[in-house]
Amino acid sequence: MMSELEDGALAPQFDLPRDGGGKVSLASLAGKKVVLYFYPKDNTSGCTTEAIDFTALADEFAKAGAVIVGMSPDPVKAHDKFIAKHELSIVLASDEDKAVLEAYGVWKEKSMYGRKYMGVERTTFIIDGDGKIAKVWRKVKVAGHAQVVLEAVQSL
Repeated sequence: MMSELEDGALAPQFDLPRDGGGKVSLASLAGKKVVLYFYPKDNTSGCTTEAIDFTALADEFAKAGAVIVGMSPDPVKAHDKFIAKHELSIVLASDEDKAVLEAYGVWKEKSMYGRKYMGVERTTFIIDGDGKIAKVWRKVKVAGHAQVVLEAVQSL
């Protein structure tokens, strides 16, 4: 098992397909602050609330020089439907082979009702303009999270 990424560590690079076609890469966002949040699945209650909350604050994040990227193992088609259904304005990256999820240490064994399975641990990273991790939130509780992340971005 790999060690968890901590503040100050170099953020693992990624170059993945994104909603609407095209790709999103960390390299293409160099010089900007990146809010990279990992979530389990499109159109589930917590993930929907989180995406709507980040979308509601997207202009504030942009004013603070930050780009929001949500990432899950869902395919791009699912992301496109998710964005259309909820009028989201954030980038959603698709990591179907889970290589980036593993690189960030968020693909973990979970359990529900005594059954163990692999899934995404809801986690948010702020990556600074130099590609270093500035802040990490693990096992995120959705309520109020986007606002807390915004305040952290504004203080960087």
